[in-house]
Amino acid sequence: MNTLTELIDYATQLIQDGGLIIGFLLIVLEAFIPILPLGAFVTLNINAFGSFIGLLLSWTATATGSFLMYLLCYYVSNKIIYKFIKETTKEKIINTTEHFKKIKLTSLVLIITLPFTPSCFVNLIAGISNVSKEKYFISLLIGKVFHVIFWGYIGMSLIESITNIKAIIFIIIILIIAYIISKIISKKFKIE
Repeated sequence: MNTLTELIDYATQLIQDGGLIIGFLLIVLEAFIPILPLGAFVTLNINAFGSFIGLLLSWTATATGSFLMYLLCYYVSNKIIYKFIKETTKEKIINTTEHFKKIKLTSLVLIITLPFTPSCFVNLIAGISNVSKEKYFISLLIGKVFHVIFWGYIGMSLIESITNIKAIIFIIIILIIAYIISKIISKKFKIE
């Protein structure tokens, strides 16, 4: 038997034995430690709990973890990070955070939806930039759905995903759907 298959089976069994909490916490942890593989955790959750529960668990966990990291950066930034940036007069960083603060909901959703966007970095910048909590939370709820669906559907490495025409078409489709949904919500609730 293939060693990789055995490793996946072993990891799936560990997650099943630990229950939904382990599958949830692994993905929440990934939001704080970007080196952890979200795609692998989503795949393991799907293997352990089935497609629907695995995707739902992964979506809620990644949205929760990302929002927690955003909140940490949001509250810490005003006291420590932003003051440090101002004191060191890094005008480019200050300009970037000011521009990011004004980002439209649809643009933020698309950034979050992109499968290869480093979510840890987006959470950090959004928190430091003081993007409104409501806007960021809604963006996460919409964008992370498609982000998780991509990893559940593809379940392969970065290089394979970029060179696979089906994956590229799938990314384009989910980006269009995410854009349309975010545009509707943006207009309906007047969030920008």
